[in-house]
Amino acid sequence: MASTRYVPAILVGRAVRFIARLRKRDGGSAIPGLVVNRIAPGFLPHALNSFPDGLVIVSGSSGKSTTTKMIVAILRAHGRTVFTNPSTANISQGLTSALLEKASVTGRLSDRMAVLEMDEGHGALVARDLDPHTVILTNVMTDQIDRFFESEQVAELLERIAERATGTVVYNADDALLAELADRLKVAAVGFGAAPDVLAAAPRGLGYARQVQSRPRATVEVTAVHGRAATLDWDGVSMAVELPARGIHYAVDAAAAVCGASEVLGPDFDAMIAVDAISTLEPVFARGEVTRVRGMPVEFVLVQNPASFQLNVDELDPELDQVLMAIGSDVRDPSYFWPVDLSAMPPVTVVTGSKAHELALQLEYQGVAVAALEPDLATAIDAFFALPAPKHGIKTVIFSADSMRRTRTHLGLA
Repeated sequence: MASTRYVPAILVGRAVRFIARLRKRDGGSAIPGLVVNRIAPGFLPHALNSFPDGLVIVSGSSGKSTTTKMIVAILRAHGRTVFTNPSTANISQGLTSALLEKASVTGRLSDRMAVLEMDEGHGALVARDLDPHTVILTNVMTDQIDRFFESEQVAELLERIAERATGTVVYNADDALLAELADRLKVAAVGFGAAPDVLAAAPRGLGYARQVQSRPRATVEVTAVHGRAATLDWDGVSMAVELPARGIHYAVDAAAAVCGASEVLGPDFDAMIAVDAISTLEPVFARGEVTRVRGMPVEFVLVQNPASFQLNVDELDPELDQVLMAIGSDVRDPSYFWPVDLSAMPPVTVVTGSKAHELALQLEYQGVAVAALEPDLATAIDAFFALPAPKHGIKTVIFSADSMRRTRTHLGLA
């Protein structure tokens, strides 16, 4: 019989969600979880440890959302029922809110397993009370320096999560901090990565805090990348996949997902099913997402740290003739992005956001033409989408997380 221990907390959380959505449609994403975590701190670990086929945690500096979405797609394509969280709900209150959306009044969920993206800091705290079967670690980059002052601190947080694994830790074998971490674990550690010639062809590497100089062959390797087309090698089996977005970093996410899914499924893993699942996957919103806005196609490109900024800029078509760039209040210190080489970018149509002047100055110093500067995001967006269709490529919007949220809200996108 299902326990009724958490019924009052769940009912309170649902009431809070209802009230929040009365005030703002689709609002209340984190507040219900915050309330439930306060009045019933045991609910989150109880729910996450209750999945019959186990829990999978995905964490790291970058690539968490895409890797999570890929592995969920692979597992579901194999017939597994999987609970997962939205990419923006990767901290403790977001995880609880996501559970409240699917759980019965007694806290039961119908899915057999869970695959959850977790923020590095919150994940280290939440994981203390969890028993995940598999932990997938994507990478360690210079990221959120106002929260994580050093890359070694991020690696320590990820190690706390990895130490909770009861089965396998899947790690990026090209990331030196993760490779060192894997050597210290008491459970099996399985690596993924990019083949040496693929890494050598990356103009500026992949942005890891420290990259391994040489290593044995990984269980899953990226052996070729061209735009959205990539080839993976899984224990000698070649897998040609179509990526949801351009670039080697998305190919490495695919390698992480294949490696993780093969560990979870064991002998039931079918490489061709995995290929189909990845190749038909829509991008995580704003990660190379192409949609239609006001009757015209547009690509959204999210940049969250210097490495992701550089990797995404390097994949841009230099012939694009309509580009909007928006950096918002989430980038507290604009010098955070100064290491990014923007010199090969196409001309920028408009720079906007609360850090518009600083970004425009960086572009000017690096020789990139800027046609207009408009700090007000809404005004800039309306002007940009009022322009006729570009002569080459499609309208492209590059933004930080804060500007991404504001842009999507202004345009009425989910």
